[in-house]
Amino acid sequence: MRFAFKTSPQNTAWSDMLSVWQAADDIDVFESGWTFDHFYPIFSDPSGPCLEGWVTLTALAQATTRLRVGVLVTGIHYRHPAVLANMASALDIVSDGRLELGIGAGWNEEESGAYGIELGSIKERFDRFEEACQVLKGLLSQDTTTFDGRFYQLKDARNEPKGPQRPHPPICIGGSGEKRTLRITAQYADHWNFVGGPPEEFARKRDVLARHCADIGRDPGEISLSAHIRLGADLDYDKVIEEAAALGAEGLELAIVYLPLPHDPAVLEPLADKIRASGLLDSKAR
Repeated sequence: MRFAFKTSPQNTAWSDMLSVWQAADDIDVFESGWTFDHFYPIFSDPSGPCLEGWVTLTALAQATTRLRVGVLVTGIHYRHPAVLANMASALDIVSDGRLELGIGAGWNEEESGAYGIELGSIKERFDRFEEACQVLKGLLSQDTTTFDGRFYQLKDARNEPKGPQRPHPPICIGGSGEKRTLRITAQYADHWNFVGGPPEEFARKRDVLARHCADIGRDPGEISLSAHIRLGADLDYDKVIEEAAALGAEGLELAIVYLPLPHDPAVLEPLADKIRASGLLDSKAR
């Protein structure tokens, strides 16, 4: 198994989050770091502070040299996919090929409504998302892209320069919807993120993804599997290891540890020590 961390850029000081990332960059247990894509804090007081995820990630990429970097995940309705493709290519370049492109259909009705950004019905969200996946892959890998969809229309569109990762940065799709999310993941993603939950639920969703892959003739082994594991304010590192081990028994490849607020780099070394001692760590990551 491989390990990563996630810092939600909400209810935090920039200097504290920056310190976490700079410290983690020197701890080889952690292969990647992630932010999220919201404008209001989630699961807390929505009137609190929240830094925009992509600008924050770009700054963090410049402050680090080793960690792979990603937004888990980008709400596709917030930015036209042609704009997002250009952002992704630019960040892949300035990070020297360290970008993981996390995307999802979007779900936050509160901030979408407040900003007047159309979210739409569940069907519309996933119809839009599927079109966006096609637009993104085209612009990130082809010289020109022409697309005529309901939500997006492009004519001989270019995205230059492209990033160093070819054919494009790994695409991570987050979510667990069995009919649409996992089917779209099978079709377009290199990485699937399970939002979190018990091992048996992860295993069931994993099997659904594998069936969607079989339907289109794709090897499910081409899609890496990750999940969120939360480190609580009580700093119960043993619980993190237990959850990672249980998910690993069902095929989890990347455990993304959601770090508690307030952000503090002091949590990283004890977490890394527990991971090293657990025997779970992929030998290539040691």
